[in-house]
Amino acid sequence: MGYNIGVRLIEDYLARTGSGRCYDLRDTADKLQMAFKMYLGITPSVTNWSPAGDEFSLILENNPLTEFVELPEGHSALKYSNILAGVLRGALEMVQLEVAAWFVQDQLSGDSCTELRVKFLKRLEDAMPVGED
Repeated sequence: MGYNIGVRLIEDYLARTGSGRCYDLRDTADKLQMAFKMYLGITPSVTNWSPAGDEFSLILENNPLTEFVELPEGHSALKYSNILAGVLRGALEMVQLEVAAWFVQDQLSGDSCTELRVKFLKRLEDAMPVGED
């Protein structure tokens, strides 16, 4: 969920910021912070880097998607903000980065903050259609 939004949103982000290619995952994390500020009005903290430097967490102290939401009884496992994970996957795939994104903590589930984990999987190669090389 949210993947197609990310595919389209990256074009707007690149047009507005004039950002160039990211050199490493830390540079990508900084640009994700900037994108959250532009589109959601919040600046997440980038923390919990893995020792290999291929995984980090985005900590949202206030998640605007959950501001006026209460989960119904029996649906406490619902990941209401999962659309953000899909947006990240879609946007980063358009700039040749394959990532996995998932929620570790969620304020709607009673946690103190919302934590979105991002893991770099691989750099995607530009592919030419068969016969056009």
